[in-house]
Amino acid sequence: MSTHPTESTAELPELPHPSAPNAAPDRLSPEREGSHRRSDPQVSDRQAPERRGSEETGTEEKGSGEKGGRKKGGGRDRYFDLLRAVALFRVVFYHLMGWAWLPVVFPSMGVMFALAGNLMARSLARRPAPEVVRGRLRRLLPPLWLLGAVGVTGMLVAGWGPDDEGRPGWWWLHLAYWILPLSDPPYGDGLPGVHGLISDGWAGDMGVPLWYIRAYLWFVLLSPLLLRALRRLPWPTILAPVALSAALEFGSLAVPGWRLEAQLSDFGAFGACWLLGMAHQEGVLRRLPRYAVPSLAPAVAGIGLWYMLTHDLKEGHDLDDMPFAQSLWSFAAVLLLLHISPSWSEWPAKLRRWDRLITLLNSRAVTIYLWHNVCIGIVEALWDRLWGISWLEADAPWVLESPWPQLPAVWLFTAACVICFGWVEDLAARRRPRLWPDGRGGAGTHRS
Repeated sequence: MSTHPTESTAELPELPHPSAPNAAPDRLSPEREGSHRRSDPQVSDRQAPERRGSEETGTEEKGSGEKGGRKKGGGRDRYFDLLRAVALFRVVFYHLMGWAWLPVVFPSMGVMFALAGNLMARSLARRPAPEVVRGRLRRLLPPLWLLGAVGVTGMLVAGWGPDDEGRPGWWWLHLAYWILPLSDPPYGDGLPGVHGLISDGWAGDMGVPLWYIRAYLWFVLLSPLLLRALRRLPWPTILAPVALSAALEFGSLAVPGWRLEAQLSDFGAFGACWLLGMAHQEGVLRRLPRYAVPSLAPAVAGIGLWYMLTHDLKEGHDLDDMPFAQSLWSFAAVLLLLHISPSWSEWPAKLRRWDRLITLLNSRAVTIYLWHNVCIGIVEALWDRLWGISWLEADAPWVLESPWPQLPAVWLFTAACVICFGWVEDLAARRRPRLWPDGRGGAGTHRS
């Protein structure tokens, strides 16, 4: 079983860097990780500050019907941008509401990994593997370091220290995971909050998204080998993570140590999604008969749904606690989404009004993903203070009990984090820092 407490986006997604009209579009991820993210939560590399981004960050050349899975001409794939934005919004919504069915309705993490894999394959096809991996790490790690600088400092002030885990030597060693997250970075679980400002357990809330950073890092490091295997044996390679997840679930494979188990569990749950993104870019999915995906994906999803329901899917025990069901359900959903793949170079008329919002979510996916849980903790603490207002408690208790009124406040605080901390994503991508990169006025974004 995976050890991460919840699923947390997204994406990281690799975030697309907006490109100026008529210019080669730039993009991000910590991918077009995403759209998963389908943009990768980080930003892409650039050759001469504004060129490399077109292939590695913001621009997705994908295609349903073009050779190699690419669309004729350059440009951002707005369909992937939409998927990444929806995935990220759903992650925030899920962490506030806690409804077990939300990851079933839209498996954000699988989508984000698929979009990241798509961008990774595209970059590896054009540039040497060491350069691509180095660029991904450069975009992924600075946002994590900023979170660690604020969070670890706060935890130390709150009393967290070497004796907290009873093994001081290992505590110092594990702190290195805040620098290079080859395993989950440690945090002070159960630390008290600040009354009326941030709720108890805030360090745990901060730690929730970190499993994704760790999993994403390993996918990036393994991608050159995965792409080679995919080109030689496409479908055995794509299905291997699902087989691994089944082996872990049914006890055929015993793994010593929770850290290794967590790595393998997440690889089994989401590895097929990452590989499907690569396969889409490589044209593997395009070579399937048109009826294959609509026929097989619902059957795989049905098995995953049956497994969820028979293993007590409920609030507090959802898809994240069932890696095998996660692997089947996410595989089927991602396969269908990539099969549909309309490959929009411009927004359809009905979606144009959302261009700036979607651009902003893609451009700051890593920041939103890393900080939104802390924002939820702050809003919950502030909401608790409202119980001191007697007339509100007597006449409108639903305002205090329902999470719905908290949602705008959560996004308001998240927007503040975008302004305060999002600039590090631009520095990591070697771009001019921006406070609010929504593409307004052609400020470096592709406006459709």
